Amino acid sequence: MAKKNKYFPQSVSHPGKTLDEKLNELNMGPKEFAIRTGKPEKTISAILNGDSAITPDMAVKFESVLKIPAYFWLNNQRDYDEYIARVKRKNAFEKALGWARAFPYAEMAKLGWVAATQKTEGKVEELFQFFSFSTKTAWENYYYGKKLKVNFRISLKHTKEPYAVSAWLRQGEILAGELSAPDYNAGKFKQKLRLIKNLMAEQPEYFFEKLQELCLEAGVKVVYTPCLPKAPIHGSTRWLGDTPLIQLSARYKQNDRFWFTFFHEAGHILLHGKKYISIENVDFDDVEIEKEHEADNFAVDWTFSEEQEKEVKNSFPVTDDDIIAFAKKFNTHPALIIGRFQHEKFLHYSEGRQFIKPINLTNIV
Repeated sequence: MAKKNKYFPQSVSHPGKTLDEKLNELNMGPKEFAIRTGKPEKTISAILNGDSAITPDMAVKFESVLKIPAYFWLNNQRDYDEYIARVKRKNAFEKALGWARAFPYAEMAKLGWVAATQKTEGKVEELFQFFSFSTKTAWENYYYGKKLKVNFRISLKHTKEPYAVSAWLRQGEILAGELSAPDYNAGKFKQKLRLIKNLMAEQPEYFFEKLQELCLEAGVKVVYTPCLPKAPIHGSTRWLGDTPLIQLSARYKQNDRFWFTFFHEAGHILLHGKKYISIENVDFDDVEIEKEHEADNFAVDWTFSEEQEKEVKNSFPVTDDDIIAFAKKFNTHPALIIGRFQHEKFLHYSEGRQFIKPINLTNIV
């Protein structure tokens, strides 16, 4: 829906100025007016000086003395208050111009997260709406100062690209807000992981929608968010209230890395609970290496365990048919076997590439 243009005057006078003009017209001083309205002279002087507002009670009393309707004074006061608020808002925008320039705005607009605009002031407004913040300081308090630990328990202050990282995380929250999930159930999530392992092994065309559906049934939200420039994040896990969120980027666009990342994030949910936030491939002050290793081990067990790896290695040299047979035996995908061996440099990255399937989730965005 298109925004309607509204006119906002360059300046609006405090209603005290109009009151002063009317009292001069009536040849009535502040003291007499104070007595007639039953208000302290100090209060009337503050209004005349623009230091105090006209309240509904005052407006009704002014109406009796000046024969000017109460709504006139209240409308005048409202217009003045709005004008002052917009002046403050303009100042907040000016202070945020440099902040807005730090975001990869063009790519965010290309992805449809914000509206395309060349004007920095327009970018500031779009970013404020995107993050649901009213000032740059509010963004800093949330992403740097951990002022709302219930939702965000870490600080991005010392990360290399806090702006791009925060934008990527925020888009995940927005997408998660569009999903409806029952209460989280850890037992049910463990059961769903068995079905998800089957999904990994088979990887049908619309696997992501099925993955999302299975997780939602256990109260876990899964969303896909493309990477932003300078924010090469693989995935993230955090809790939005009582609901765990897994946010995936499919950064390398290949299935072995995608599935390992998913099970890594699932491990954080089951092993580490609400208080730990995971952002893969981003260094931040609150990262805990031990917990990252635990999540890695969890992913290894679910995708292609160490015992299974030893069994395949003991059978080397192997053929393509052997890899396929092992994958069926272990209920995994051949790409997970090849990917592990490539990662460990047991195989060259050119070997077994035919088993690596591309991940294309552009239709999800």
